Amino acid sequence: MEIKKAIIPIAGLGTRFLPLSKALPKEFFPLVDKPIIQYIIDEAKKSGITEIVFVLSPRQKTILNYFKKDSELEKILIKRKKENILRDLKDLENSFEGVSFSFVVQKKPLGDGHAILQAGKFIKNESVANSFGDDIIDSDIPALLQLAEIFKTCNAPVLGLKVVPRERVPAYGMITAEKIASRLYKIKKITEKPDLSQVTSNLVVIGKHILTPEVFEYLNKAKPSKKGEIILAEVFDKMLSDGKTIYGYELKGEWLECGDKLKWLKSFLYFSIKDARFGNELKQYIKTIK
Repeated sequence: MEIKKAIIPIAGLGTRFLPLSKALPKEFFPLVDKPIIQYIIDEAKKSGITEIVFVLSPRQKTILNYFKKDSELEKILIKRKKENILRDLKDLENSFEGVSFSFVVQKKPLGDGHAILQAGKFIKNESVANSFGDDIIDSDIPALLQLAEIFKTCNAPVLGLKVVPRERVPAYGMITAEKIASRLYKIKKITEKPDLSQVTSNLVVIGKHILTPEVFEYLNKAKPSKKGEIILAEVFDKMLSDGKTIYGYELKGEWLECGDKLKWLKSFLYFSIKDARFGNELKQYIKTIK
């Protein structure tokens, strides 16, 4: 029942961030002075995860370099007596301790469900966490740990949920559900990107889940959509229509999205203002902008 593995799919093309994403994968866009992916890794580690499987695209090599120790750079920094920067590099190395990393390639962009399937060879009939690179939850209790604690009591897939204004629901997967406890729901249906006229709930699924072996069985049998993709939300909905049980948990904490330019900029501003090193001066600077 312990969740010790996590899948982090980062094989997307990042088309919403063009032209910048031609040169830099979106998961390496900064939030203050750390890349988005570092927040995802930190959350997984704080949630008790000891093995992370990254799903990459064939052209994506930045993540591999990110984990490598750069001895030449360290020699230069030592020679220049850049102790503060050396300490930052050491903190980065320490953030990886206790976690092993594996990498698989999604050769073609065939959907988020297809991406998760590629990690299957590292998953041995066990339940795992899944965390997409677009969503960060700023919370005292890490988001994946919140979901893992729910999983211990229900032993079924658990999806991270958040409440959004009604007019924003069509951008997400809307759930129809029965509330069974504080923040906990038994999901009845998932409607992916509904029309505004179809909106009956303001609870939506975000990119954090606990996946059981049964989810992988359904992913393996899933038929591609009209676009030729295997979509995770559609697989969840198929499971529900077959009478399978899936729970949703409204996560505690601030939801920071990084799925498009404006959302990323808002998230950058949020973390920058909260940062003890820069926040106060930035707040004063913002007041001067006309």
